[in-house]
Order: sequence, then C-alpha cells, then structure tokens
Amino acid sequence: MRYALGVCPDSTEPPAASREPLPAERPTLVQRVVALLEVLICSDYATQLPLAATFAAFGYPLSDAHQKLRPVAVFAFSVTDTVLLIGLILVILVSHGERPRDVLLGRRPAVRETRLGVLLVPAALAIAFGVLLAIQLVSPRLHTVPINPFQDLLRTHRDALLFAGVVIVAGGLREEIQRAFLIHRFETSLGGGIVGVVVTSVAFGLGHLPQGADAAIATGTLGAFWALVYIRRRSVIAPLVSHSGFDLLQIVQFLIVGH
Repeated sequence: MRYALGVCPDSTEPPAASREPLPAERPTLVQRVVALLEVLICSDYATQLPLAATFAAFGYPLSDAHQKLRPVAVFAFSVTDTVLLIGLILVILVSHGERPRDVLLGRRPAVRETRLGVLLVPAALAIAFGVLLAIQLVSPRLHTVPINPFQDLLRTHRDALLFAGVVIVAGGLREEIQRAFLIHRFETSLGGGIVGVVVTSVAFGLGHLPQGADAAIATGTLGAFWALVYIRRRSVIAPLVSHSGFDLLQIVQFLIVGH
C-alpha cells in the first residue's frame, strides 16, 4: 500500500518529525474548547446556512419553484462559500501563530503531489464503485434516492461546464482544505488524527445524504481515504487533485451514459 500511495522511501522525503508535527505539551481544557469551537465554526453549517439565506433574501435562491437546483446560483454560492471558509481557516491559523503553508501544503514538491493525485483518481473510483456495488448486493434498500438531485445542474453543456467549476472549487479545493484543517485541529487538541479521520468522514458522508444513504456511505468512505492521504503526505495537493478528478469523471460519465 505504501508504494500504491507513492510514498516509497527516498532521499528527498522530509524527516518523519517534520511530516507529523505533534503538540509540544498536552492541550489544556481551554485549548480543547477553543479547538472544538473552531471545528464547529469551520463546519458547513456555520457558513452555508447563513449564506444560502442571504442569497435567497437578495432574490437568488439555490432552487426554483419546482425545487430544482439553479446552476448559476449554485456556482455563485459555491465560489462565495469557498472564499469565506478558506479565508476563515487562514485567519484562525495565523491567529494561533501557525503557518498555513505548513499545515496545508507541507514540504513536498507540488508537482510530485499533483502527479500522485492523478494516480489516486482510479483508486477513488474503485473505492466508490466497490462500496456502491457491495451495498447493492447486501442491502439495496439503502438506495433511498432514485434520482440524484445534482442531475438538475446538468441540463445543458453550459450547465456541465458550470458544474465542473463547482466540483473543482467546492469539491476539491474547499472540502480538502477544510478536511486538512479539521484533522490538524484534532491532531493538536481533540484526540488525534485517527479521531479526526472518523469524525470528518462521518460528517462528509452525512452531508451527502440528500443523494441517498448509499451515496452517503460511499462518500464517507472516500472522505476517509483522502483524509488518510493527507495525514501521510501532510499536503492537500494530492487529495485535492484526486477529489477533483473523481468528481469531473462523474460529470463525464453522466454526460455519456445519462445517469
């Protein structure tokens, strides 16, 4: 598995201590409470719910009268939410004297991490389809949503281009930076990285429940996969590229097959 993730040892690898920084001392109760509040603040609810209400108040609801998603509104909402959340994460890191580059990008060459991310796209596809196939065989009742609501965003080729931007910005960029920050907080103050992987993956899956229980389980498993890649690489680049590539291939598949 080490070689599958492109992490075979070589002379260019940074020392283990630089890849996995640990807190110098056990966090105090106050530090744990502050970290928990930061995790909650940087969850989807703290930014997306007020932002969606703001869009609706100004006459740009995310769905129309027939409850179908509006592509342009969803794209604008996704970009705005991404900017707000990433800005919030950067402010929090800097306020604690932490360098965002160290937390989010690490010390590995960006080009090599990008190549690894591309190589991990097939692995992500295999995980998703494997989980969905297993669910279909063992418990098909978990397929609770016959038609994915995001199909409303793919009515035309223009919509497909907009949705491609959404999955790159809100899927790859936003979610992987968010995941890395949350795991970092769990590592330093809230029980460790594995606890962070479990909590963020469950939350990631629950966020996809509108697409069906089976989709929620599959995406939760994918979240755990990308979280483990981040923990091993200490960089969001490979998970970001893999996540974006996975989502883009789903759009291509829908345009070709139609479901």
